[in-house]
Amino acid sequence: MTEIDHRHIGRDSLFLMAEVRMPGSDAEHRVKVRNLSAGGIMAEGAVKVLRGTQIEISLRNIGWVEGVVAWVQDNRFGIAFHKEIDPKLAREPVGMGESTPRFVKPPILSAPIGPLRKI
Repeated sequence: MTEIDHRHIGRDSLFLMAEVRMPGSDAEHRVKVRNLSAGGIMAEGAVKVLRGTQIEISLRNIGWVEGVVAWVQDNRFGIAFHKEIDPKLAREPVGMGESTPRFVKPPILSAPIGPLRKI
């Protein structure tokens, strides 16, 4: 897809935090995700990038996605993904697996609660 092709893809405005890194580097930089579509993202952060730079971004519930910096304006920049993603996955709650801390999980009631008594 060319840069022009990406402009007609529907985008969802949202606010998520993500990590970006340049391929071949272990340094990760925290950014704010301002909008997201199947083909790209607008991010905001202190990381300095140039148009045309290969970049990877770690999105919640999706993982690392490869792309290229499509544009830069002040501390905001756009990333055009190499492969389309399902942007709805990033909006879903984080999974409740074994590694999820107990305080984040919703309480599970094994038996119905009876009437409350006054103390």
